[in-house]
Amino acid sequence: MPYSAEISRTNPSAFLFLIDRSGSMGDPFGSGDDKKKRADGVADAINRLLQNLVIKCAKAEGVRDYYYVGVIGYGQSVGPAFSGALAEKELVPISEVAEKPARVEERAKKVDDGAGGLVDQTIKFPVWFDPVAHGGTPMCQALNRAQSILKNWLANHPDCFPPIVINITDGEATDGDPAIPAAGLTSLKSSDGNVLLFNLHLSSTKSPAIEFADSEESLPDKYAKLLYKMSSGLPEYMRTIAQQEGFKTTENTRGFVFNADIVSVIRFLDIGTRPSNLR
Repeated sequence: MPYSAEISRTNPSAFLFLIDRSGSMGDPFGSGDDKKKRADGVADAINRLLQNLVIKCAKAEGVRDYYYVGVIGYGQSVGPAFSGALAEKELVPISEVAEKPARVEERAKKVDDGAGGLVDQTIKFPVWFDPVAHGGTPMCQALNRAQSILKNWLANHPDCFPPIVINITDGEATDGDPAIPAAGLTSLKSSDGNVLLFNLHLSSTKSPAIEFADSEESLPDKYAKLLYKMSSGLPEYMRTIAQQEGFKTTENTRGFVFNADIVSVIRFLDIGTRPSNLR
């Protein structure tokens, strides 16, 4: 059965995030009431996800290297997008991520005051990835870079749970047809299955988000349909997680969200990165 390999320190898996950093990422989200800039919201979501992955891998003796993680930004340039001590690194063991945030900020978080209201609580918020919004959308270059990184990874980890690539973008590729490098990327495989590519589309329209689509019929334009076709089908265990979270899924459901607001971004990242068989 594919997508069932045990994830362990001797057989880790990998997450690779491709983040659109084009100029339009400086605009606010198109859906929902959140006026936060897309670049800022995505950066917060990625940093929160990295912190959650660290927590998942933390044991009494320290953080176990169940995962290697990379963030590739594409805009004015294409390349590794970690800040601080991890800058220029393509894939980093999760223990090194835990040890080397670029900085730790203090953020205000709303919490229950015990009397039916909310109060602000100051929390520590580690930052590994900073928002950038400048340049075009060289998505083909980013997908090719991901293929190169994961081809090397799979040569060294032939029996791993297949790497998961999550592409977050708000625009059409400016350097060609991304379906071609996407197909090359998802043709890579371990003995447990093909590399998974999920796409999260941040649109400027005011229409509702379409999460975990199982056909292209409801999608409003050719670019949304292209991203849907580029996306991998959700493995069975992810479909089960999505159903538990209230989504209707079928065997045709793909890892794709159209017109995501910040809530959709966070929810999608959570479902798309939950481990299936962590040991």
